[in-house]
Amino acid sequence: MNSRDPMLIPDVQNSEDSRQLPINKVGIKGIRHPIKVLDKSEGIQHTIADFRMYVGLPHNFKGTHMSRFVEILNTQEREISVENFEAMLRHMVKRLEAVTGHVEMTFPYFINKSAPVSGVKSLMDYEVAFIGEILADGSYRQTTKIVVPVTSLCPCSKKISDRGAHNQRSHVTVTAQTNSLIWIEEIVQLVEAQASCELYGLLKRPDEKFITEKAYDNPKFVEDMVRDVAAALNAESRIDAYVVESENFESIHNHSAYALIERDKRLSV
Repeated sequence: MNSRDPMLIPDVQNSEDSRQLPINKVGIKGIRHPIKVLDKSEGIQHTIADFRMYVGLPHNFKGTHMSRFVEILNTQEREISVENFEAMLRHMVKRLEAVTGHVEMTFPYFINKSAPVSGVKSLMDYEVAFIGEILADGSYRQTTKIVVPVTSLCPCSKKISDRGAHNQRSHVTVTAQTNSLIWIEEIVQLVEAQASCELYGLLKRPDEKFITEKAYDNPKFVEDMVRDVAAALNAESRIDAYVVESENFESIHNHSAYALIERDKRLSV
């Protein structure tokens, strides 16, 4: 008898479990893999994504086969794309004999921006996540999540101060379900248009003067930020449902200010 024969090695994960407790998500996280993403101006952008891959585990199975998640990533094209995202997810669910599945890929996305006065160009990076799910009824759901850093200037500080007003960097996060293609750049621009001022990677002195004054002329509370972004999302017909969050990293406090609005526009029809 050959103890190295794979047919004779016990499959512990596949053994039965008697605790009657199904697991909602089990899998791997923190694995990186190349992906390609549609870029509005350049066509394609190549980047690296951090993956989280999970399936639902029935109560009667002891464990899932973790190595199969890695195999699934590596049996795709070298670079995974949104176009093959659903197919990969369905393959994962089938390969792991599961009913439900969940894959998140989070990656830096770069936009080449021109400074407002000098026109000097520089890259700004935004954190983007594509989230795909196979639900219990077999349907597929995809969500896009984008974190947009902006500037917010405090209206209260401006009102009560003789000189200047405090401002801070803020993160506005939009998590959206769409019914047709909407570019990452479009969501970024939608958010930046509602901020006290947008951010840039590189600025000259005339640019700094411009954005300082623009922010001062356009003060926003964290509540203003989420309401204004939500109003813009409500007007965008390609977005069916969204969550918009704003976190201000306060410059005069050791805490953040935070606000959130959530809406499923399909329920309002």
